[in-house]
Amino acid sequence: MNRLVIATGNTHKTEEIRKLLDPFIKSIDDLQSYPEIGEIPETGSTFEDNAALKAIAVGNYLGDSSWVLSDDSGLEVSALNGRPGVFSARYAGENASDSENRKKLLKELKDEDPDMLDWSASFRCVMILVKGKSKLAKFEGSVHGVISDVEKGDHGFGYDSIFIPEGFESTFAELPLEVKNSMSHRGRALNALKKWLSSGSYDR
Repeated sequence: MNRLVIATGNTHKTEEIRKLLDPFIKSIDDLQSYPEIGEIPETGSTFEDNAALKAIAVGNYLGDSSWVLSDDSGLEVSALNGRPGVFSARYAGENASDSENRKKLLKELKDEDPDMLDWSASFRCVMILVKGKSKLAKFEGSVHGVISDVEKGDHGFGYDSIFIPEGFESTFAELPLEVKNSMSHRGRALNALKKWLSSGSYDR
């Protein structure tokens, strides 16, 4: 595969994917290069629904020869009955910043479970790959951990500064990028994609 378009305008996400897929794919672009596509509404009730909506919309626009990868990812917190889930990117509102989303989550968690009896959580990622209008494959990844009661670390984005992966004492935002990528939900989904690409069992 020579070229892949990521169905996102999030440059942090694109960079993470680019590093993980190098050197499998020569050229990786995203929706920053196609501003005319605009925002694609995430109206699905599951990560898979939303990933498919975005991938198919971009594939339809770019045409039959275009490879498009979309992911929908989110944080599921046990004490909050799986919230924020599919609303992770807009938990504090449609145009909320990452910081506002984290603050809302921590406030709700402290109100719900002030004694920190169960602050366990999971990051989940579902990726959909399409070629033009045809849905080809689905890839999934997850990582379990706990929520930190304070933000820690300067790296990453989203909820990285409050998520401590299983087996570690540091948040994703404190870990070197290569360490985070080796175990993250998105990294695991992309590893499944790399195995699929390595098999060569697709129409190039």
